[in-house]
Amino acid sequence: MVQASPEFEVRPGPLSRDLLAGFGREAVLALPIAPAGSDGGRVQPGAGAAEAATAYGIDLDDLAARSGSTGAVGEAIGVPLPALTGGAAPWDGLPGRIVLVGVGDGSTVAMRRAGAAVAKCAAGVGTVVTTLAADGVEDEVQPFVEGALLGSYRPPFTGTGTGPSAPVGRIALVGDADRGTVAHAEIAAGATLLTRTLAATPSNLKNPQWLADQVRSLARGRRTVKVTVHTETWLADRGLNGILAVGHGSVTPPRLVVVDHNPAGASGTPVVLVGKGITYDSGGISIKPRDAMIGMKTDMAGAAAVLGAVLGAARAELPVRVIGVLPLAENAFSGSSYRPGDVLTMVDGTTVEIGNTDAEGRLVLADAMAWARTEFEPGILVDVATLTGAASLGLGKRHGALYATADDLRDALVAAGELAGEPLWPMPLVEEYRHALDSAVADLSHITTDPHVSGGSITAALFLQHFAGATPWAHLDIAGPARSAKAEHEVTEGATGFGARVLLRWLQSLS
Repeated sequence: MVQASPEFEVRPGPLSRDLLAGFGREAVLALPIAPAGSDGGRVQPGAGAAEAATAYGIDLDDLAARSGSTGAVGEAIGVPLPALTGGAAPWDGLPGRIVLVGVGDGSTVAMRRAGAAVAKCAAGVGTVVTTLAADGVEDEVQPFVEGALLGSYRPPFTGTGTGPSAPVGRIALVGDADRGTVAHAEIAAGATLLTRTLAATPSNLKNPQWLADQVRSLARGRRTVKVTVHTETWLADRGLNGILAVGHGSVTPPRLVVVDHNPAGASGTPVVLVGKGITYDSGGISIKPRDAMIGMKTDMAGAAAVLGAVLGAARAELPVRVIGVLPLAENAFSGSSYRPGDVLTMVDGTTVEIGNTDAEGRLVLADAMAWARTEFEPGILVDVATLTGAASLGLGKRHGALYATADDLRDALVAAGELAGEPLWPMPLVEEYRHALDSAVADLSHITTDPHVSGGSITAALFLQHFAGATPWAHLDIAGPARSAKAEHEVTEGATGFGARVLLRWLQSLS
């Protein structure tokens, strides 16, 4: 489950010929380039450019202009330096390729994309030496390192060939970068990479028990983390019938996994994170079209994001108790599947009429939320799920939909999303829509019963709100950004890992 990623080292001080010579000709030198100013002049080479020009004996301004570099965010243009015949070149013994990396306005978004551009341009290279983020500013160093790690991601490969090219082996940061900031970035990116890898694993390999075993393995050796796996027998004894119903059509039974980071000295009430963990979603009896099924191995991305955030909190030694609750099930089609028209009694006694078995995620979340609320009495409850296509239709593929019952919780999550590069858009819990969940035969319908009320993401959130009770609660519907049809900057094709970094950033703000 461990992905190969670049190792980072910090080289304090300015760029120099002696320092460059220590890395050899097979290395790559990556230099920042900013766009031309409003006067329409040339692009602006950034930190380390003057020192590199001296070391190589070249006019770097001219090289940047002739290379076609514009300094645009995420641009990376490689300039190989040839060996000369009939004599030594000034760059002999120095890194044999210079990459000019666009940093745009130098914002956190730009630096994250610059890091990804370096990783992609130099894939397979042993060492990259760079002066990007040389000033050591945290808001530049952390996103650059995150971007380089995220841009180095390779999905699980099971073929007989070599698979995707290897990532960069080592990135040397020249300048004033702080090692602690680099470590924070490695933890944050690591949470995302773990989430991606779990979500990208094919469902013929990944079922609820497999995922529970992975959680145990990943948490092993973390002294503050305890993992508990509850079986279908335990679920039945305690009446978690929503999780059981969703998993009943599969030959692989459901599980409820609890991952508890409980550091010594943690004060106050715990934070509970609940992640939807549908290891494959066929839609059940309300079966999906074929095309809609293709990406459903990622329907447990919410659970993976919660796991990544909890383990990240443990790696970062955050002094706050964080409990991840992962309801895991496979929504399959068989004679034992639950049906439209069924009425389920959830763990808190609420009866729910089933309108569509393809709206299974809110059932496993509701059971897990209600159980966790009474079991752990959290101060804050947050759930994360690839829940509704309506959210992605409304917000596209880059923003998660955010619902919250407390303004300070909503604002803190939005701020964490901006810092993490995982933006969340606040959405309303529209009271006038609540009647659309009325049922004539149960306490609630789990989908809208009023054809005049659409807003599928909103009505799903209203359903879940019932099971949060009076606990301050937030719901992240990440159906759009959890999957991507193509790679772009630090975002990978397929499972993106969205959610893990924003949760971890938010947890850091609590501590």
